[in-house]
Amino acid sequence: MGGAHGAGAGTPEQEELAARFEAQRAELTRLAHGMLGSLAEAEDAVQEAWFRLARHGGAGIANPAAWLRTVLSRICLDALRARAARPEEPSGGPLPDDVWCDGAPGREGGRGPEDEAVLVEAVGRALLVVLERLGPAERVAFVLHDLFAVPFEGIAPVVDRTPAAAKKLASRARARVRGTGPVPERAGQRRLVEAFLAAAREGDLDGLLAVLAPDVVRRSDPAAVPEGAALSARGARKVAGETLVLARRSRFAAPALVDGGVGVVVAPRGRLLLALTFTFTPGGTGATGVTGGARGSEGAGGYAVGDAERTAGAFAERIAGYEVIADPARLAALELAVPVE
Repeated sequence: MGGAHGAGAGTPEQEELAARFEAQRAELTRLAHGMLGSLAEAEDAVQEAWFRLARHGGAGIANPAAWLRTVLSRICLDALRARAARPEEPSGGPLPDDVWCDGAPGREGGRGPEDEAVLVEAVGRALLVVLERLGPAERVAFVLHDLFAVPFEGIAPVVDRTPAAAKKLASRARARVRGTGPVPERAGQRRLVEAFLAAAREGDLDGLLAVLAPDVVRRSDPAAVPEGAALSARGARKVAGETLVLARRSRFAAPALVDGGVGVVVAPRGRLLLALTFTFTPGGTGATGVTGGARGSEGAGGYAVGDAERTAGAFAERIAGYEVIADPARLAALELAVPVE
């Protein structure tokens, strides 16, 4: 992507305008990424905002940062509406290896995978996945208010609503993003799931065995496993070993509410590819009775599993089973949320 100076800057006034824009570029890119969920699309939207500022000339703009934020938000809203009018249909076939590269390929003058990974982590993978389920105006209102603290008086002209109506949009979006209130048994189940993810990321077999019931069962949609691999496995050592083989996927995973229970979304570049649902034993005995469905809650970071928690009595429950969902129709039907702590 060309910088602001590539859009016709030359006179001292234009140079000053370009410099003021460049000072805002990083924050504008963060805003656009939260709204669009894609670094490439965010950079295009930011560049379009620069073109509009350059054409305007900046004269009479009392607050350039607010002006740019409003213009950029309208650009993103139009892009979200266009996307909603032509939704992409996932193929549902086996997942290609290159999908596990976190970030879009770098473009000339643009940024690469590391930059997108930073933006994804700043917003949160699970949150980006849930934001994709919102309507365009809801998403813009939520991102502006809840992530960037823009008052509703500033959001109203972006979404063509009154401030009161903009507040209702954000409130409706928040209810969908956060899901239901806290459920007591989720706290222990969340610790289990975070410990499961941490062990998978670290290649820690003992850590996985500490959270899996002895007769744990793993089931998967065909697209979630290598071609020819079994769709199910039973037993802690077998399931743990298979989990470690696919450990690279765990770096793209985050806890989330999935159909109301503690689960996981796997989302390279913030785009949902897999979801995991879990069942749990009723206590630390390794029994296969189930106390809750596997659907999850948002965690900001991996749970660190210490030596003390790898002992047999570290967790009140164990993971009795989990299912890996990759079929696009099944993923689309899931109710996803990021619960409040």
